[in-house]
Amino acid sequence: MSGSIQLLNDTLAKAKADNRAALIAYLPAGFPTVDGGIEAVKAVFDGGADIVEVGLPHSDPVLDGPVIQTADDIALRGGVKIADVMRTVREAFEATGKPVLVMTYWNPIDRYGVERFTEELAAAGGAGCILPDLPVQESAKWREHAEKHGLATVFVVAPSSQDARLATITAAGSGFVYAASLMGVTGTRESVGEQAQDLVRRTRATTSLPVCVGLGVSNPEQAAEVAAFSDGVIVGSAFVKRMLDAPDEAAGIAAVRELAGDLARGVRRGA
Repeated sequence: MSGSIQLLNDTLAKAKADNRAALIAYLPAGFPTVDGGIEAVKAVFDGGADIVEVGLPHSDPVLDGPVIQTADDIALRGGVKIADVMRTVREAFEATGKPVLVMTYWNPIDRYGVERFTEELAAAGGAGCILPDLPVQESAKWREHAEKHGLATVFVVAPSSQDARLATITAAGSGFVYAASLMGVTGTRESVGEQAQDLVRRTRATTSLPVCVGLGVSNPEQAAEVAAFSDGVIVGSAFVKRMLDAPDEAAGIAAVRELAGDLARGVRRGA
């Protein structure tokens, strides 16, 4: 079975045709439980997310701030495995027909086996992977298998990336480019800042791929601000925090559905 990179491409193209940015949500698999995590992903789609990134919990998440680290720890202590990540992708995709990616560090894939991982992700209906710590110059094997199985390879660029480096990264990627709005780890911020707008401008000069901005967006106003200059708005920590702050799983699922609705209206305001 082939993965759903075409669905991802079509979803981003439709948002652009509608003169708005896409809303991309992030939630870790296995949090607060495997079943609860699956329901949370369905809920954010139901609320208005266009695309969801399912996080593969990792014991050393170098890009993730304290909120996502806490959720990852809960998932890992609950015994989450790569099979649970694949199940999350499969059930969310089958229930919604919308693009689901996996966000993961390289080490778990390397240990699991690139061929096995890409084959299983494609079979689950996954659209691709976001790989924040895989250097482009070491990515040929991954990209070969991802392309073979119809999966996007999304690389991350940062404000520190020089223009020549941006061109190298974007030439190797597919699906979209993940523009980290600032230097540092994930988490909500008071302001997303001008760095993100400059990074989007410089990245677009190197590629025709959509450029989506993450790290720091947590409310409709920030979503509208980022939507005005990007192709997609990526929100993670704000969703995870809603789940962490909820008194029980059902309340958490309701809270992330509500936040997705608020953010979906925000990205439309930014058009």
